[in-house]
Amino acid sequence: MTGYNTASPKNRWLREPRLHWQIFSKIDKKMSKESIQEVVQKSLEDYFNDLGEQQASNVYDMVVMTVERPILEVVMGRADGNQSHAAQMLGINRNTLRKKLQEHGLL
Repeated sequence: MTGYNTASPKNRWLREPRLHWQIFSKIDKKMSKESIQEVVQKSLEDYFNDLGEQQASNVYDMVVMTVERPILEVVMGRADGNQSHAAQMLGINRNTLRKKLQEHGLL
């Protein structure tokens, strides 16, 4: 995953489980699916505005990787580092979770 910082220390979510939660700091504490969607939409609009006339590429991968990492960090923190519990919370297979954690440098 080029362009992303994967030099995170092992088990980082145990020390800083809400490390990337500040992304949503402008949202009320009662966060809804719609408010998250609004933040993503606004961020994408800002991204395209900043690009100006330049051609965008790999936007889907950029968004997924950007959003996926804080999800993994927060859920792993909530699960106290227990991958089986975190996988269950996420609704994914534990092996899939492990693969995603490795992709993000979280293992």
